[in-house]
Amino acid sequence: LNCKISLQGDDNIQSMLVGTVMRKIKSRTWKKQRYFKLQDDCMTIWYKSKKAGNATSTFSVSDVEAVREGHQSEVLLSIADEFPPERCFTLVFRSRRGNLDLVAESAEEAQSWIRGMRKLIENLENMGEREKLDQWIGDWFRKADKNNDGRMNFREVRDLLKMMNVDMNEHHAHRLFTMADKSQSGTLEDDEFVLFYKMLTQREDVLRVFQEYSGDGQKLSQNDLEDFLREEQLEGSDTQQHAKQLIERYEPSDTAKLLNAMTFDGFLMYLGSTEGSIFNPRRRGVYQDMSQPLCHYFISSSHNTYLMEDQLRGQSSVEGYIRALNRGCRCVEVDCWDGANGEPIVYHGHTLTSKILFKDVVSAVGKYAFKVSEYPVILSIENHCGVEQQRVMAQHLNHILGDKLLKSTLDGKAPIRLPSPEDLKGKILVKAKKIGGLEESFNGTAEDSLTGEFSDEDEMAEIEEDNLHRESKSKQRLSKELSDCVVYCKSVHFSSFKHSRIHSKFYEVASFTESKARKQLREAGAEFVHHNSRQLTRVYPSGFRTDSSNFNPQEMWNVGCQIVALNFQTAGEGMDLNDGLFSQNGHCGYVLKPSFMREAEKRFDPEIPQKLDGYKPVTLSIQVISGQQLPKVNIKEDSIVDPLVRVEIHGVPMDNAKQETRYIENNGFNPVWYDTLRFTIHAPGLAVVRFVVEDYDKTSKNDFVGQYTLPFSCMQQGYRHIHLLSRDGTVIPPSSLFVHIRIAGLE
Repeated sequence: LNCKISLQGDDNIQSMLVGTVMRKIKSRTWKKQRYFKLQDDCMTIWYKSKKAGNATSTFSVSDVEAVREGHQSEVLLSIADEFPPERCFTLVFRSRRGNLDLVAESAEEAQSWIRGMRKLIENLENMGEREKLDQWIGDWFRKADKNNDGRMNFREVRDLLKMMNVDMNEHHAHRLFTMADKSQSGTLEDDEFVLFYKMLTQREDVLRVFQEYSGDGQKLSQNDLEDFLREEQLEGSDTQQHAKQLIERYEPSDTAKLLNAMTFDGFLMYLGSTEGSIFNPRRRGVYQDMSQPLCHYFISSSHNTYLMEDQLRGQSSVEGYIRALNRGCRCVEVDCWDGANGEPIVYHGHTLTSKILFKDVVSAVGKYAFKVSEYPVILSIENHCGVEQQRVMAQHLNHILGDKLLKSTLDGKAPIRLPSPEDLKGKILVKAKKIGGLEESFNGTAEDSLTGEFSDEDEMAEIEEDNLHRESKSKQRLSKELSDCVVYCKSVHFSSFKHSRIHSKFYEVASFTESKARKQLREAGAEFVHHNSRQLTRVYPSGFRTDSSNFNPQEMWNVGCQIVALNFQTAGEGMDLNDGLFSQNGHCGYVLKPSFMREAEKRFDPEIPQKLDGYKPVTLSIQVISGQQLPKVNIKEDSIVDPLVRVEIHGVPMDNAKQETRYIENNGFNPVWYDTLRFTIHAPGLAVVRFVVEDYDKTSKNDFVGQYTLPFSCMQQGYRHIHLLSRDGTVIPPSSLFVHIRIAGLE
């Protein structure tokens, strides 16, 4: 189970295999030498301190999302005067794990690691399903081969089964062990272990389906496969062509390929692939019309973007912006306060969170805004600065962002509606208070005065108001320079829907705390939908959520609120739903609202979806068949999961529902349920479906095992695998659920 030949010939990887001493940097004062080495599997990196006897640490290449060269993290910037950029680099991890900041002894060694790591990451991304599985089996083999002799005796195998969440009786395990031990040596070597693993993971559930459609029980002819695609997977269009492609793509046996047939192995590969997954591949890329006004889209939005933890003591960091933007977020929040030396700072006002420079935030946004999506980014500015530092803010925005900053209307004429994501590609928009309106800059009545007066309506004022200390709002003066940076997103105070209908302009954006938004959506849902068909609304979490927890964004989407700001740094249901909704349309951060929310005359009310013109409810039935290799939740040696699956529908109030399967005792490895859950969905266009796997516990709250969330409109029917995600939204290969999906009452 060694490195691929193509990788072995690479000089950079060669030197990584030899190993290098580098400094691991945690702060200006914590800089320690560590010995780093790539293991022979080309998958694991191992490091230890130079002192003998100290513990070693490892991480997997598959956990590394990116390599940044030079001083591209706050930690490395803080020591920039000590180590030159060409010796520095940062490894960024996929989950919420902190970055690893490193300084090599020379620029050549740094380059060696930077290029080598990138090559390893690219190699992983290009791996086929089969290679990934073999890779994964290899990982387990190395974990279990305690004495490192490249073979496994029965005791090592038994311990491995525990690690893998398998509760198997000794007798059965021994029988499989003997069958796999072809060389009869009493131990399993490489290939024998792979065979053992394959016997262990024999998929009876998939075999049933295979045999039902196979003419001879041995293979699926192209006709058999076409029948399966038509009758089970409900793929109407050109099934002949598709069956051909699937055999070409997933069938490992050349003999079968020549016969235009698919063996059981090929069938399993297809069902485990992206095409066999529950998410419709045709909805993965950008497939929606991107030329509608901005207010017709849900926009992936972050709250307190600068925080990495909670709102009282948390670390403020530019990294928060980079992470959010790299997850497709398109609206980030910047809380600005007067700082020392005339430089505005960003932090959570009146608290102990640490402070960062406004100009560093703007640089990071400029740099990372369009790495994963070319559609516009909105900078939502909470401005607490005096006029002097507001001028500095305007200078930084202009100077650092240059052409990316939207400075005037697109065609230089007075507009009548918001531009589209398509029109605004590559642009950064500032959302803040503005002196006067957009029209005045066209008819020459713009204010000549350098400042205007505004009441300060920030989140702190909201908290005080909620506490009923109605203090008189302080008047804030606004600099003309900062005001001029605001074009299509002017922050205004909301008084009522009636007032907005008569007076408000399409470029005005009102912000609501979650509680105010909830009050409005309960009292006047249809009015809210109508309001949001002509202008943008931002909703943010209540100031009382000092732990940075999230509210459920779905009820805000139900009334068409576009900028529903969540704490991206906090994992859980709220972020799962956000990730789920925005996993379609190329992860671009914009999702077109259903047509009944865009057309003002439709008068859609989320409370009574059945009143909608063209109302078509559907039934969704999900047979939860089985689970594969669910991750262990409890670190306790002997505990094995008792898994159950809960399916949740999040949508309009009538559609909100949850149902669970039974729990299966002591089997996280290959539990089988065959339980069917049924739902009726009244507003399918808004529904999001969440699958949660939990470890049943009769005495306390169930433990979370994994989840997967997707829009109802992106579900494929038939036999599908669901690839589970961890608590913070990263993949946990090869954990999956196998289900059968049917949707009835659809056209």
